[in-house]
Amino acid sequence: MLSEIITIGDELLIGQVVNTNSAWLAEALNGIGISVVQITTVSDQRQAIINAIDQAALRADLILMTGGLGPTRDDITKHTLIEYFGGKLVRNDEALEMIKEFLTSRGVEQSELNLGQALVPDNCTVIPNRWGTAPGMWFRKDGRDFISMPGVPYEMKGMMTGFILPELRKKHNLPVIIHRTIVTQGIPESHLARLLKEYEDTLSGEVKLAYLPSPGTVRLRLSLTGDDKNKTEVTMNYEVERLLKIVSEYVVNTEDEKLEKTVGELLYKKGKTLSLAESCTGGMIAHLITSVPGSSRYLTGSIVAYSNEIKEKILGVRKESLESYGAVSEQVVRGMASGALKLFGTDYSIATSGIAGPDGGTSEKPVGMVWISVASGNQVWAEKFLFGNMRDTNILKASMTALNMLRKLIMYENS
Repeated sequence: MLSEIITIGDELLIGQVVNTNSAWLAEALNGIGISVVQITTVSDQRQAIINAIDQAALRADLILMTGGLGPTRDDITKHTLIEYFGGKLVRNDEALEMIKEFLTSRGVEQSELNLGQALVPDNCTVIPNRWGTAPGMWFRKDGRDFISMPGVPYEMKGMMTGFILPELRKKHNLPVIIHRTIVTQGIPESHLARLLKEYEDTLSGEVKLAYLPSPGTVRLRLSLTGDDKNKTEVTMNYEVERLLKIVSEYVVNTEDEKLEKTVGELLYKKGKTLSLAESCTGGMIAHLITSVPGSSRYLTGSIVAYSNEIKEKILGVRKESLESYGAVSEQVVRGMASGALKLFGTDYSIATSGIAGPDGGTSEKPVGMVWISVASGNQVWAEKFLFGNMRDTNILKASMTALNMLRKLIMYENS
């Protein structure tokens, strides 16, 4: 079964609101065996919506729409759909009671605009909305399903999980779609492609391999569609095992999980603590670590030691090291890691010092050169990297590389 997603709203087209609905919907549909062939975003204009539906109907069996169902004048989706599918507006008593209950529970006055959202086309199946005031609408035309939902993410997700996905499973004999993602670090996408050329040439059946690069990591996604769940899983597991044997040196995780979460879970399971001393990454590693719920269980503290004075007075880096080798050096970054370990009294530490750019580089120390150190009570590791000339990318690459170095040290010491 093929589907298309249409998101409606001027706010999406001008960049005022990030379109997260499409990504969530695509993942949810794939999860029940429905492939997405296209994602389209259109403005709050009648003809734009009609054109998008017409085109989607040429490609897909299921068309999902979000946005434009609010009570204000700029929300025109419902009236456009009446024009497109025919029918007339009628009051839906169930929707009306649900709207009243929703408004009362939040102490909101019941206005005519809100209550008017209980008016729905008489030729659609009404989708209940327990999370807002705009019910969804499910139309059927020429053998295709057309579903319209609010653009508010939590309302859309509630409708999908509570009503739409279960109904789609009941109505259609859907195939199995399996995705497996392997996260790698420390090898560029082009090098991975060369390493996996022979593997790709011998991929079995309909298995597809995709490369998903981001600063510091490359995700390898294997995808397979089949009719028999057990056979599909056996084939996928076989291909995953083959792939892992080739790239094992660079594998961070065999699930689509962020590196900061992987490292955090490792620290927590081992009962270890972490401290950070960042210069060129400017607190990015601390941000990544603390973006994971529960990180207070293992992150003790962090310091952004941007100036040499802070490196020396707070972290205890030797003045001679700073004067003789400069802040961006193995000697200094080792000192920073050891200093953080002592300052915060932790089991592990990470330190970074480099030239993020866009200026400040020299022939000996170009933009993108970063020294990273990870330390424990037993040892201090340090390594130099050359990341490039883009500041934001350098900061992310350095942060990801540092996290992976820590992961390796923990694994080495606890093997």
